[in-house]
Amino acid sequence: MFRVGDLRWQVGRSARCLPARRADAVPLLMAVLISCIWLLLLPLSAQAFDPGPQTGASVDQVAKLVEVWNRYYGSADSVRERRAAFEAMMQETPEPTRVQIKPVDAGGVDAQLIWPARLHHPIGRRVILYVHGGDFYGGSLRTHRALAGALAKAASSDVLLIDYRRAPEYPYPAPIDDTLTAYRWLLDTGYENDNIVVVGDSAGGNLALEAVLRQMQVNGPLPAAVVATSPMTDLAAGPSMMSPKASDPMVDATRLDALRKAYIGNRAPTDPDISPIYAPLAGFPPLLMQVGSGEALLDDTVRFSEKARQAGVDVSTEVWPGMVHQWQLFPFWLDDARRSNQRIAEFAIAHFADKPLQ
Repeated sequence: MFRVGDLRWQVGRSARCLPARRADAVPLLMAVLISCIWLLLLPLSAQAFDPGPQTGASVDQVAKLVEVWNRYYGSADSVRERRAAFEAMMQETPEPTRVQIKPVDAGGVDAQLIWPARLHHPIGRRVILYVHGGDFYGGSLRTHRALAGALAKAASSDVLLIDYRRAPEYPYPAPIDDTLTAYRWLLDTGYENDNIVVVGDSAGGNLALEAVLRQMQVNGPLPAAVVATSPMTDLAAGPSMMSPKASDPMVDATRLDALRKAYIGNRAPTDPDISPIYAPLAGFPPLLMQVGSGEALLDDTVRFSEKARQAGVDVSTEVWPGMVHQWQLFPFWLDDARRSNQRIAEFAIAHFADKPLQ
Protein backbone atom coordinates (compact mmCIF):
# COMPACT_ATOMS: atom_id res chain seq x y z
CA MET A 1 0.00 0.00 0.00
CA PHE A 2 1.20 3.51 -0.80
CA ARG A 3 2.47 5.45 2.20
CA VAL A 4 3.35 9.11 2.44
CA GLY A 5 6.77 8.18 3.75
CA ASP A 6 7.52 6.33 0.52
CA LEU A 7 7.96 9.64 -1.30
CA ARG A 8 11.24 10.53 0.43
CA TRP A 9 10.84 14.09 -0.76
CA GLN A 10 13.73 16.50 -0.61
CA VAL A 11 12.07 19.89 -0.29
CA GLY A 12 13.71 22.53 -2.43
CA ARG A 13 15.56 19.90 -4.48
CA SER A 14 13.06 19.21 -7.20
CA ALA A 15 15.47 17.05 -9.17
CA ARG A 16 14.88 14.32 -6.63
CA CYS A 17 11.10 14.51 -6.97
CA LEU A 18 9.44 12.00 -9.23
CA PRO A 19 8.67 13.74 -12.55
CA ALA A 20 5.01 14.46 -13.21
CA ARG A 21 3.48 13.16 -16.44
CA ARG A 22 2.91 15.84 -19.05
CA ALA A 23 -0.80 15.08 -19.16
CA ASP A 24 -1.00 15.67 -15.43
CA ALA A 25 0.67 19.05 -15.86
CA VAL A 26 -2.10 20.48 -18.03
CA PRO A 27 -4.65 20.98 -15.20
CA LEU A 28 -1.90 22.47 -13.06
CA LEU A 29 -0.96 24.97 -15.76
CA MET A 30 -4.60 25.89 -16.18
CA ALA A 31 -4.86 26.39 -12.43
CA VAL A 32 -1.88 28.75 -12.48
CA LEU A 33 -3.46 30.74 -15.34
CA ILE A 34 -6.78 31.03 -13.50
CA SER A 35 -4.95 32.03 -10.34
CA CYS A 36 -3.12 34.83 -12.16
CA ILE A 37 -6.42 36.18 -13.47
CA TRP A 38 -7.86 36.18 -9.94
CA LEU A 39 -4.81 37.99 -8.62
CA LEU A 40 -5.30 40.73 -11.21
CA LEU A 41 -8.91 41.10 -10.15
CA LEU A 42 -8.08 41.49 -6.46
CA PRO A 43 -8.25 45.01 -5.04
CA LEU A 44 -4.84 46.56 -4.45
CA SER A 45 -5.54 46.77 -0.73
CA ALA A 46 -5.74 42.98 -0.58
CA GLN A 47 -2.23 42.63 -2.01
CA ALA A 48 -0.18 44.31 0.72
CA PHE A 49 2.35 41.44 0.81
CA ASP A 50 3.64 39.83 -2.35
CA PRO A 51 5.00 36.30 -1.83
CA GLY A 52 6.55 36.50 -5.30
CA PRO A 53 5.98 34.19 -8.25
CA GLN A 54 5.74 30.47 -7.67
CA THR A 55 8.98 28.68 -8.43
CA GLY A 56 9.32 25.56 -10.53
CA ALA A 57 10.35 23.60 -7.46
CA SER A 58 7.20 24.77 -5.69
CA VAL A 59 5.03 23.65 -8.62
CA ASP A 60 6.59 20.19 -8.41
CA GLN A 61 6.14 20.03 -4.64
CA VAL A 62 2.47 21.00 -4.82
CA ALA A 63 1.85 18.47 -7.61
CA LYS A 64 3.28 15.71 -5.41
CA LEU A 65 1.17 16.84 -2.46
CA VAL A 66 -1.96 16.70 -4.62
CA GLU A 67 -0.98 13.21 -5.74
CA VAL A 68 -0.67 12.05 -2.14
CA TRP A 69 -3.96 13.72 -1.21
CA ASN A 70 -5.80 11.99 -4.03
CA ARG A 71 -4.41 8.59 -3.08
CA TYR A 72 -5.81 8.89 0.41
CA TYR A 73 -9.07 10.62 -0.48
CA GLY A 74 -9.88 8.89 -3.76
CA SER A 75 -12.52 6.58 -2.29
CA ALA A 76 -13.45 8.66 0.76
CA ASP A 77 -16.99 9.93 0.23
CA SER A 78 -18.73 10.20 3.58
CA VAL A 79 -17.85 12.58 6.39
CA ARG A 80 -16.42 9.77 8.51
CA GLU A 81 -14.43 8.34 5.59
CA ARG A 82 -12.86 11.71 4.89
CA ARG A 83 -12.08 12.17 8.57
CA ALA A 84 -10.30 8.80 8.57
CA ALA A 85 -8.46 9.59 5.33
CA PHE A 86 -7.10 12.86 6.73
CA GLU A 87 -5.96 11.14 9.90
CA ALA A 88 -4.32 8.28 7.98
CA MET A 89 -2.49 10.65 5.68
CA MET A 90 -1.16 12.82 8.50
CA GLN A 91 -0.13 9.80 10.58
CA GLU A 92 2.56 9.23 7.96
CA THR A 93 4.01 12.74 8.22
CA PRO A 94 6.92 13.74 10.48
CA GLU A 95 6.39 14.66 14.11
CA PRO A 96 7.75 18.03 15.29
CA THR A 97 11.32 18.14 16.54
CA ARG A 98 13.10 20.27 19.14
CA VAL A 99 9.93 21.04 21.04
CA GLN A 100 8.46 19.95 24.35
CA ILE A 101 4.86 18.77 24.51
CA LYS A 102 2.64 18.60 27.57
CA PRO A 103 -0.96 17.32 27.59
CA VAL A 104 -3.25 19.78 29.36
CA ASP A 105 -6.90 20.13 30.29
CA ALA A 106 -7.82 23.58 29.00
CA GLY A 107 -10.96 24.15 31.01
CA GLY A 108 -12.39 20.81 29.94
CA VAL A 109 -10.95 20.92 26.40
CA ASP A 110 -8.25 18.37 25.61
CA ALA A 111 -5.13 20.13 24.41
CA GLN A 112 -1.38 20.02 24.11
CA LEU A 113 0.92 22.82 25.23
CA ILE A 114 3.93 22.94 22.92
CA TRP A 115 7.03 25.10 23.39
CA PRO A 116 10.59 25.25 22.01
CA ALA A 117 12.90 22.75 23.67
CA ARG A 118 15.41 25.51 24.43
CA LEU A 119 12.88 27.20 26.71
CA HIS A 120 12.60 25.26 29.95
CA HIS A 121 9.22 26.18 31.34
CA PRO A 122 5.72 24.67 31.38
CA ILE A 123 4.05 28.04 30.77
CA GLY A 124 5.71 31.14 29.36
CA ARG A 125 4.76 34.73 28.64
CA ARG A 126 3.56 34.42 25.03
CA VAL A 127 1.17 31.91 23.53
CA ILE A 128 -0.48 31.07 20.23
CA LEU A 129 -3.90 29.44 20.55
CA TYR A 130 -4.04 27.13 17.52
CA VAL A 131 -7.44 25.95 16.24
CA HIS A 132 -6.95 23.17 13.71
CA GLY A 133 -8.90 22.75 10.50
CA GLY A 134 -10.60 19.67 9.12
CA ASP A 135 -14.04 20.69 7.83
CA PHE A 136 -15.49 20.87 11.38
CA TYR A 137 -15.54 17.06 11.49
CA GLY A 138 -11.87 16.11 11.00
CA GLY A 139 -8.41 17.03 12.16
CA SER A 140 -6.79 16.33 15.50
CA LEU A 141 -3.79 17.04 17.68
CA ARG A 142 -1.78 14.65 15.47
CA THR A 143 -2.72 16.23 12.14
CA HIS A 144 -1.58 19.70 13.19
CA ARG A 145 1.19 19.01 15.69
CA ALA A 146 4.03 19.55 13.20
CA LEU A 147 2.65 22.94 12.20
CA ALA A 148 2.08 23.91 15.83
CA GLY A 149 5.64 22.89 16.67
CA ALA A 150 7.02 24.90 13.76
CA LEU A 151 5.16 28.00 14.94
CA ALA A 152 6.36 27.52 18.52
CA LYS A 153 9.98 27.57 17.36
CA ALA A 154 9.60 30.35 14.81
CA ALA A 155 7.71 32.65 17.21
CA SER A 156 9.65 31.62 20.32
CA SER A 157 6.27 31.11 21.92
CA ASP A 158 4.09 28.54 23.58
CA VAL A 159 1.38 27.05 21.38
CA LEU A 160 -1.84 25.65 22.81
CA LEU A 161 -3.16 23.17 20.24
CA ILE A 162 -6.73 22.24 21.12
CA ASP A 163 -8.73 19.10 20.36
CA TYR A 164 -12.19 20.64 20.21
CA ARG A 165 -15.34 18.56 19.82
CA ARG A 166 -16.26 17.90 16.21
CA ALA A 167 -19.30 17.26 14.04
CA PRO A 168 -21.37 15.27 13.36
CA GLU A 169 -21.25 13.96 16.95
CA TYR A 170 -20.90 17.51 18.28
CA PRO A 171 -22.27 20.04 15.76
CA TYR A 172 -22.55 23.80 16.10
CA PRO A 173 -21.98 25.47 18.52
CA ALA A 174 -19.78 22.93 20.37
CA PRO A 175 -16.53 23.66 18.42
CA ILE A 176 -16.88 27.42 18.98
CA ASP A 177 -17.71 26.86 22.64
CA ASP A 178 -14.52 24.82 23.08
CA THR A 179 -12.38 27.39 21.27
CA LEU A 180 -13.64 30.20 23.48
CA THR A 181 -13.27 28.03 26.59
CA ALA A 182 -9.62 27.38 25.71
CA TYR A 183 -8.98 31.08 25.14
CA ARG A 184 -10.48 32.00 28.50
CA TRP A 185 -8.50 29.18 30.14
CA LEU A 186 -5.32 30.82 28.87
CA LEU A 187 -6.40 34.08 30.51
CA ASP A 188 -7.21 32.27 33.76
CA THR A 189 -3.88 30.43 33.65
CA GLY A 190 -1.91 33.65 33.66
CA TYR A 191 -1.33 34.68 30.06
CA GLU A 192 -2.16 38.31 29.42
CA ASN A 193 -4.55 38.88 26.53
CA ASP A 194 -2.02 41.13 24.77
CA ASN A 195 0.38 38.17 24.69
CA ILE A 196 -2.13 35.79 23.07
CA VAL A 197 -2.48 35.37 19.30
CA VAL A 198 -5.29 33.15 17.98
CA VAL A 199 -4.53 31.17 14.81
CA GLY A 200 -6.83 28.88 12.85
CA ASP A 201 -6.82 27.23 9.43
CA SER A 202 -9.80 26.37 7.22
CA ALA A 203 -12.69 25.41 9.53
CA GLY A 204 -10.39 26.33 12.42
CA GLY A 205 -10.11 29.79 10.90
CA ASN A 206 -13.89 30.06 11.08
CA LEU A 207 -13.84 28.98 14.73
CA ALA A 208 -11.05 31.40 15.59
CA LEU A 209 -12.94 34.32 14.04
CA GLU A 210 -16.24 33.33 15.65
CA ALA A 211 -14.71 32.84 19.11
CA VAL A 212 -13.16 36.31 19.01
CA LEU A 213 -16.43 37.80 17.79
CA ARG A 214 -18.18 36.20 20.77
CA GLN A 215 -15.58 37.64 23.10
CA MET A 216 -16.26 41.05 21.58
CA GLN A 217 -19.98 40.66 22.22
CA VAL A 218 -19.39 40.34 25.97
CA ASN A 219 -16.72 43.09 26.01
CA GLY A 220 -14.14 40.57 27.19
CA PRO A 221 -10.36 41.03 26.81
CA LEU A 222 -9.39 40.43 23.19
CA PRO A 223 -6.26 38.70 21.88
CA ALA A 224 -3.36 40.74 20.58
CA ALA A 225 -4.04 39.53 17.04
CA VAL A 226 -5.71 36.84 14.97
CA VAL A 227 -4.46 34.78 12.02
CA ALA A 228 -6.94 33.00 9.73
CA THR A 229 -5.49 30.87 6.95
CA SER A 230 -7.88 29.86 4.16
CA PRO A 231 -10.80 30.35 6.55
CA MET A 232 -14.37 29.30 5.84
CA THR A 233 -15.97 32.68 6.38
CA ASP A 234 -19.14 32.06 4.35
CA LEU A 235 -20.85 28.68 4.68
CA ALA A 236 -23.39 29.87 2.13
CA ALA A 237 -20.50 29.64 -0.41
CA GLY A 238 -18.91 32.57 -2.19
CA PRO A 239 -18.36 33.16 -5.92
CA SER A 240 -14.92 31.54 -6.06
CA MET A 241 -16.52 28.21 -5.20
CA MET A 242 -17.89 28.35 -8.74
CA SER A 243 -14.78 29.48 -10.64
CA PRO A 244 -11.29 28.19 -9.79
CA LYS A 245 -12.57 25.19 -7.82
CA ALA A 246 -11.29 22.74 -10.44
CA SER A 247 -7.73 23.72 -9.48
CA ASP A 248 -8.27 22.99 -5.78
CA PRO A 249 -8.44 19.26 -5.02
CA MET A 250 -8.93 19.89 -1.29
CA VAL A 251 -12.26 21.76 -1.32
CA ASP A 252 -15.19 21.86 -3.72
CA ALA A 253 -18.90 22.62 -3.60
CA THR A 254 -19.83 18.98 -2.86
CA ARG A 255 -17.47 18.80 0.10
CA LEU A 256 -18.70 22.15 1.41
CA ASP A 257 -22.28 20.91 1.28
CA ALA A 258 -21.38 17.76 3.24
CA LEU A 259 -19.54 19.62 5.98
CA ARG A 260 -22.26 22.26 6.18
CA LYS A 261 -24.91 19.58 6.81
CA ALA A 262 -22.72 17.86 9.41
CA TYR A 263 -21.89 21.08 11.23
CA ILE A 264 -25.00 23.28 11.13
CA GLY A 265 -27.82 20.97 10.00
CA ASN A 266 -30.82 23.08 9.01
CA ARG A 267 -29.54 26.34 10.47
CA ALA A 268 -29.14 29.28 8.10
CA PRO A 269 -25.56 29.43 6.76
CA THR A 270 -25.87 33.22 6.65
CA ASP A 271 -26.25 33.41 10.44
CA PRO A 272 -23.35 35.66 11.58
CA ASP A 273 -22.71 33.28 14.49
CA ILE A 274 -21.96 30.59 11.87
CA SER A 275 -20.48 32.56 8.96
CA PRO A 276 -18.37 35.48 10.25
CA ILE A 277 -18.57 37.30 6.89
CA TYR A 278 -22.06 38.43 7.99
CA ALA A 279 -21.01 39.70 11.44
CA PRO A 280 -20.19 43.31 12.39
CA LEU A 281 -16.39 43.56 12.48
CA ALA A 282 -15.66 47.00 13.95
CA GLY A 283 -13.27 46.61 16.87
CA PHE A 284 -11.83 43.28 15.71
CA PRO A 285 -8.13 42.77 16.61
CA PRO A 286 -5.33 43.06 14.04
CA LEU A 287 -5.78 40.28 11.50
CA LEU A 288 -3.55 38.36 9.09
CA MET A 289 -5.21 36.27 6.38
CA GLN A 290 -3.48 33.84 4.03
CA VAL A 291 -5.01 31.99 1.09
CA GLY A 292 -3.80 30.17 -2.01
CA SER A 293 -4.48 31.86 -5.35
CA GLY A 294 -6.11 28.71 -6.74
CA GLU A 295 -8.25 27.87 -3.73
CA ALA A 296 -11.98 27.42 -3.84
CA LEU A 297 -12.01 29.50 -0.63
CA LEU A 298 -10.13 32.43 -2.15
CA ASP A 299 -13.29 34.51 -2.21
CA ASP A 300 -14.02 33.72 1.46
CA THR A 301 -10.73 35.36 2.39
CA VAL A 302 -10.80 38.32 -0.01
CA ARG A 303 -14.38 39.36 0.80
CA PHE A 304 -13.87 39.02 4.55
CA SER A 305 -10.62 40.97 4.35
CA GLU A 306 -12.28 43.83 2.47
CA LYS A 307 -15.23 43.92 4.85
CA ALA A 308 -12.84 44.01 7.82
CA ARG A 309 -10.82 46.78 6.22
CA GLN A 310 -13.97 48.84 5.63
CA ALA A 311 -14.85 48.35 9.31
CA GLY A 312 -11.50 49.85 10.33
CA VAL A 313 -9.74 46.57 11.18
CA ASP A 314 -5.96 46.45 10.74
CA VAL A 315 -5.93 43.55 8.26
CA SER A 316 -3.13 42.11 6.13
CA THR A 317 -3.98 39.73 3.29
CA GLU A 318 -1.55 37.37 1.59
CA VAL A 319 -2.47 35.52 -1.61
CA TRP A 320 0.09 32.80 -2.29
CA PRO A 321 0.46 31.79 -5.97
CA GLY A 322 -0.27 28.17 -6.79
CA MET A 323 -1.00 27.07 -3.23
CA VAL A 324 -3.79 24.61 -2.46
CA HIS A 325 -5.99 24.52 0.61
CA GLN A 326 -4.13 23.97 3.91
CA TRP A 327 -0.68 24.03 2.33
CA GLN A 328 0.71 25.41 5.61
CA LEU A 329 0.34 21.93 7.12
CA PHE A 330 3.29 20.63 5.14
CA PRO A 331 6.44 22.62 6.06
CA PHE A 332 8.44 19.39 5.78
CA TRP A 333 7.53 19.10 2.06
CA LEU A 334 6.71 22.56 0.74
CA ASP A 335 9.11 25.49 0.57
CA ASP A 336 6.14 27.86 0.54
CA ALA A 337 4.68 26.26 3.67
CA ARG A 338 7.84 27.10 5.57
CA ARG A 339 7.81 30.63 4.16
CA SER A 340 4.16 31.27 4.91
CA ASN A 341 4.47 29.83 8.42
CA GLN A 342 7.42 32.12 9.05
CA ARG A 343 5.15 35.02 8.04
CA ILE A 344 2.59 33.88 10.63
CA ALA A 345 5.28 33.72 13.31
CA GLU A 346 6.57 37.19 12.41
CA PHE A 347 3.05 38.59 12.57
CA ALA A 348 2.55 37.04 16.01
CA ILE A 349 5.88 38.41 17.28
CA ALA A 350 5.01 41.88 15.99
CA HIS A 351 1.80 41.89 18.06
CA PHE A 352 2.96 40.22 21.29
CA ALA A 353 3.31 42.80 24.06
CA ASP A 354 6.32 40.88 25.41
CA LYS A 355 8.44 40.16 22.37
CA PRO A 356 11.04 37.39 22.41
CA LEU A 357 14.67 38.33 22.86
CA GLN A 358 16.59 38.55 19.60
